[in-house]
Amino acid sequence: MSIFYPVHLLAEWLTYSVFRVAADTTLAGAVNFFIFDTLKIFILLAVIIFVVSVIRSFLPPEKIRYILSHKNKYTGNMIASVLGIITPFCSCSAIPLFLGFVQAGVPLGTTFSFLVASPMINEVALVLLLGMFGWRIALIYIVSGLIIAILSGVIIGRMKVENLVESFVYQNSVNAAADLPRMRWPNRIAYARDYTLDIIKKVWPYILIGIGVGAWIHGYVPADFLARYAGADKWYAVPLAVLIGIPLYSNAAGIIPLVGALTEKGVAMGTTLAFMMAVTALSLPEFMILKRVMKTRLILIFAGIVGAGILFSGYLFNWLL
Repeated sequence: MSIFYPVHLLAEWLTYSVFRVAADTTLAGAVNFFIFDTLKIFILLAVIIFVVSVIRSFLPPEKIRYILSHKNKYTGNMIASVLGIITPFCSCSAIPLFLGFVQAGVPLGTTFSFLVASPMINEVALVLLLGMFGWRIALIYIVSGLIIAILSGVIIGRMKVENLVESFVYQNSVNAAADLPRMRWPNRIAYARDYTLDIIKKVWPYILIGIGVGAWIHGYVPADFLARYAGADKWYAVPLAVLIGIPLYSNAAGIIPLVGALTEKGVAMGTTLAFMMAVTALSLPEFMILKRVMKTRLILIFAGIVGAGILFSGYLFNWLL
């Protein structure tokens, strides 16, 4: 029996007893889908983000810079990618993170590994994937994101593109080994509680919109409609999904419920994962922000390498799953 069986019973009670929706109708399926997924996702968010936040309290940006500035290449890329998972930052943090890392002596390739992993593999996306698809898909998401982040950083590091970073970035280098204040456990718990509430306050509209669209697709879109255009046998589905995802600026909380509904209707899993990764890792607004600290050519190199990795992952998982 699933741990969410009580939530399933509550969703059915609300659908059929409280809201009195007629059973075995498309409306009933859509309403039940919306209630169940909303309850399940918010429970998962509250629990897992709290745990991740406690871990995150041990890794402020200053400590991350200190760790990465003392690592060799390749090892640094791997550590930076892993740290990017537990310390997710939004695109608005791109410039201060980039400046801080480079000025602290973190190699450029290592910095890019972190910049790829941080938005691509975040705790909200992981929670939603785990809740909607199970541990296997969530693990695939983490592993593929890590590989893309590591290889992207390694390739950019080997290209020696430091001259494509604006010159002012290398000025005013900081001491990465500065003493850092230590938090006590009551402070960590308070931080985790406040951070969890803050994340939920920020993402709940996206969650409801995403689940609402997913519920509509679940109840009203014919089962074979989307599969005809975005099934695993369509060669153009993955690049099209990536191209559609790049200009979008959406929270992962709004994308993944939609991903769940799309896969249910026959869209290949690799295609939906590629779409999700493009939205989070190839965000056009983030590129516009990064334009202030790096030249257009470097942004294009960054986008091209990450995009190629996402395309490869999409085709690979369409073949495997």
